[in-house]
Amino acid sequence: MHPSLATLDEKIVAMDVWHVALPVNSRRDHGIGTVANAIEIVVVKLTSESGSVGYGEASPWAVFTGTAEGNFAALDRYLRPYVVGKKLSDFEVVMALAQKAVVHCTDGKAALEAAWLDLAGRILSKPVWELLGEKCRNEIPLSCSLANPDFDQDIALAERLVDDGVRYVKLKTGFKDHAFDLMRLETLKRDFPSLTVRVDYNQGLSVEQAMKQVPEIDKLEPSFIEQPVAFHEYDAMARLREMTSVPLLADESVFGPEDMRRAIRENICDGVSVKIMKSGGMVRGMQVAEIAAEAGLPGYGGDMFETGLAHLAGVHMIAVAPNISLGCEFYQATYYLEQDLMTAPFPIKNGMVQVPDGPGLGMDMDVELMEKLCVRKSRK
Repeated sequence: MHPSLATLDEKIVAMDVWHVALPVNSRRDHGIGTVANAIEIVVVKLTSESGSVGYGEASPWAVFTGTAEGNFAALDRYLRPYVVGKKLSDFEVVMALAQKAVVHCTDGKAALEAAWLDLAGRILSKPVWELLGEKCRNEIPLSCSLANPDFDQDIALAERLVDDGVRYVKLKTGFKDHAFDLMRLETLKRDFPSLTVRVDYNQGLSVEQAMKQVPEIDKLEPSFIEQPVAFHEYDAMARLREMTSVPLLADESVFGPEDMRRAIRENICDGVSVKIMKSGGMVRGMQVAEIAAEAGLPGYGGDMFETGLAHLAGVHMIAVAPNISLGCEFYQATYYLEQDLMTAPFPIKNGMVQVPDGPGLGMDMDVELMEKLCVRKSRK
């Protein structure tokens, strides 16, 4: 952490928590579940005694990291006692206590961390990336996932992406049948030669299915294949890694640093999707990337169903993590939500996410819109 953080004696005097539902523009099918109509997130605001504020977002998914209701309760009931009244310089102590205060709820812990660093950065007039380390990049290649069961709509999206300068897409597979997956992958590679296509099963295959289907996907040479089987199928992941010529990425099998060490020991992957929501924050995400780097495994900047607020936290993490070199999928705010919660568009230019240099996370919340979309709120 930047030494200036240790000098912040200002105390946190209030903590607001919102449960918010945001409309989306289409249905999306993934190997382990479907999202339609709206996404549900939790936003936390910390207020210091000088009146400065910082925001963070929890973006859980019930079939992956947990529920909005659970993360709301984690923040409002179990983490609040460790936050209000504490000095901003207590950051590392508080985050260590948060790890023990409530099991799981990694999204809520990530939201708390982001709000704390956003607040600290605004007071210090420093971007969050500067509080985390030394910036190694000013922009990050954007990848957009294609997961609409209506493939014609995904084709239209792919055309828009090409026009916008996006060069990477990730095809969500394993939610329908193998023939559908092959057809879509073949079509994208044939009709969109400027796009680099990745494949992500989101645990959608049984071990038996994976042993038959993944080698056929491998022959079509996507740039990587991500998490074909359930998170606990470490043996199957190791076998699939030996069977494929393209890199095999782990996602659900690796939440935090502890899982990354096991993944390396058991040789289950050639790279890892690093997500602040499953890691429990930017700092733990950076630790995942550092452990992967020691084994020569690159990282990919993954996301959940997020607004621009959570995307920003991921951007600041990747800005100081050299090993997260495969781009990021921070596309939801621009290409999936009907409305984002930020007052300005999420910063994408020519297919590249721009790293903000402003104080804190670098953008402002649309509090009026958030209040309008709020399901429930708590303030103490």
